[in-house]
Amino acid sequence: MTTSPFGRTLCAMITPFTETGTLDLDGAQRLAIHLVAQGCDGLVLSGTTGESPTTTDAEKSALIAAVREAVTDRASIVAGIGTADTRHTVALAREAEKAGADGLLVIPPYYSRPPQDAIEAHFREIADATELPLMLYDIPIRTGTRVEPETILRLAEHPRIVAVKDCSYDFLGAQKVLARTDLAYYAGCDEHNLALYAVGGTGYVSTVANAIPGHLRAVLDAFDAGDTTQAARLQQRATPLIEAIMSAGLPGTVTTKALLTELNLPAGPVRAPLRPADRATTDELLSLHRTLTST
Repeated sequence: MTTSPFGRTLCAMITPFTETGTLDLDGAQRLAIHLVAQGCDGLVLSGTTGESPTTTDAEKSALIAAVREAVTDRASIVAGIGTADTRHTVALAREAEKAGADGLLVIPPYYSRPPQDAIEAHFREIADATELPLMLYDIPIRTGTRVEPETILRLAEHPRIVAVKDCSYDFLGAQKVLARTDLAYYAGCDEHNLALYAVGGTGYVSTVANAIPGHLRAVLDAFDAGDTTQAARLQQRATPLIEAIMSAGLPGTVTTKALLTELNLPAGPVRAPLRPADRATTDELLSLHRTLTST
């Protein structure tokens, strides 16, 4: 198993806002402490789940500093810094380092859809900008561009490019890179958490972990203990809630915030253009959560 540079069980944390839509740093600290206590050994801040497209650079830095203060050294902090602009991404990387992040999560530039050599140059420039280790994020459904396995193989030669968050839905491609590099591979799609772990992955970066951090950790713990049957059973039991949060027609940020609010955890509203979940959706999420956590 590859060394875990940021831990095994990482939560792609939502960014709590107040009811008036401002950044809720107190809520972020309380949520971070809760997630770490419940089994997350890393927190990814200001990813898409954290509404990075609608938070300012100053808010991103403030969030890192506040969560660092709250969790101290009990969990790693990985800062999402992805933008469509290399210069802006480099600036965010440097600010994240100053604010106390342990690592950086970087997507390829979106919308402009650069070719692979330009994507490689983008990642290398960011990796050279700070002393922090990088996690590449391959999520073509959102960026419009794959980070091809051959590109990842070349990037793996850089000493600060140490991990991949995989949302490519290319399981063969992930295994090819795993077989030829020491990169830590994290499942970025909750339905793949156990499958990727079983073939040599490092763990997960999970949106669903906002709601069931302990349950998702138990899947990997069972596998590590040699009880693969129990690991599979726990993964399967989580499937209905994973589907409702991630594949029910709403962004995971929307469904997660709706559920956390019902669970009396810090969340608050989403920022436009996102809109809140309706009552029927929220009730279904709460029902599935109760069923999962009561048995």
